[in-house]
Amino acid sequence: VQLQASGGGLVQAGDSLRLSCASSGLPFSTYVRGWFRQAPGKEREFVAAITWSGGAVSYGDSVRGRFTISRDNAKNTVYLQMNSLKPEDTALYYCAASRTAFIVRGQREYNYWGQGTLVTVSS
Repeated sequence: VQLQASGGGLVQAGDSLRLSCASSGLPFSTYVRGWFRQAPGKEREFVAAITWSGGAVSYGDSVRGRFTISRDNAKNTVYLQMNSLKPEDTALYYCAASRTAFIVRGQREYNYWGQGTLVTVSS
């Protein structure tokens, strides 16, 4: 199983970025997919999650209204569109997959993890 996150980079406050997470080898494509992030010196936090159909999504309080999660099952890829970025969004962003069909927000609920992609937002 491999989750490959990409799309991170250095941007200015107010800019946008789109992260991608391509997966291969997952036993079932119906797994819930999520994004987490970890800033230096802080714990990993939930960012967003989406069900297989895309019919249910969930966002962390700090990103709701600015970030949008989506998925393309034909490409086995999940996206995180990040708009109106702020310096406090600076973190290593991880994609993950959970062996469940329902939205989960706890990192312990996720069974597979990618390596992370770094997002740095300058003020």
